[in-house]
Amino acid sequence: MVFSTSTFSRIALSLALSHWPSSANAASRADYTGYAVNASDVLNQNWYDSNNGQWQGLWWNSANALTALADLASINWDQFGSTATWYFENTFKAAKAANGGGWTNHYYDDGGWWAMAWIRAYDLTKDQKYLDASKDIFQDYLTALGPNCGGVYWSKDRQYEASIANELYFETASALANRVQNPQTDYRRYAQDNLDWFMNAGLITNANVITDGITEDNCMPGGAVFTYNQGVILGGLIEFARLTNDPRHIDDAHRIAGGALDYLTNDQGILVEKEWPGTLDQTGAQFKGIFVRKLGELHRASPRDRYADFLRRNADNVWTSARAGDGTIGSLWQGPHDPPSMSTQSSGLDLFVAAARASS
Repeated sequence: MVFSTSTFSRIALSLALSHWPSSANAASRADYTGYAVNASDVLNQNWYDSNNGQWQGLWWNSANALTALADLASINWDQFGSTATWYFENTFKAAKAANGGGWTNHYYDDGGWWAMAWIRAYDLTKDQKYLDASKDIFQDYLTALGPNCGGVYWSKDRQYEASIANELYFETASALANRVQNPQTDYRRYAQDNLDWFMNAGLITNANVITDGITEDNCMPGGAVFTYNQGVILGGLIEFARLTNDPRHIDDAHRIAGGALDYLTNDQGILVEKEWPGTLDQTGAQFKGIFVRKLGELHRASPRDRYADFLRRNADNVWTSARAGDGTIGSLWQGPHDPPSMSTQSSGLDLFVAAARASS
């Protein structure tokens, strides 16, 4: 039987209402999971277009929304697995068709987001087509190699080496090395080469935070410190530590995570995009969700009380101060609620899932 998106939305809503959190401050994994199911229902009802397989018509953001649904399914498979599987299938067909039959475009990091989304879908379903899609995206990513300054390019203009493009390249290569049997592509070597470059390129400051990238004409690292750059590298280091059985990579992840929590939180311990110029748009609003998703992965791989406390504190504050009565979530996790979008909603979903994973 094939269900419509509206049917799945009603299913998700009924699940959220069947376990509605009983107090303003959640205390258990089940409470945060209830928050997440509600957030996903609002996300899908308001912004998913089944015809183009995207949320609000946003390309790379939609890969992150799909990843958030996959992560929710991973902690709530019995109730949410069939819903997530429907979104995987429909998005795989419709979004690919809407993008000319593939997953890549002018920006290499856009493909990287989709590569990691399909790896998430593969991990849950073991459907080979999702892993094959990630492999195809990585082949396109290999054309980003060759900058004068090292690493990979951000776009096919070949003028800038963005940290995020390199982090996603590293994470994708490491993830594929952990999953592809008898690979024709040497994913491990590509991951190792990129990590060696990244850790020595000057992108990580003395405060253990990662700057935005390197300009090709002078090879000088710099730029703003955004939350998502502190996050994706954590996922890559976790995958690479698994690949190499080397705990030093987890130590590096803890160092970067600690720097981010020191630098990118306000006096109340709430995550802020402190160097974003002006009001967060649909790009900036996506960043915090990516960071907490990856911090949650690090906590699962190597738990620390600081991470669990941070995730729960932020989730509680979003539920009480950044969320409106209609269930929409704004971009300012410290509050007040500001105009929502699929980016703000999927980032909130990422946070609730991460808080659930960090709770008993």
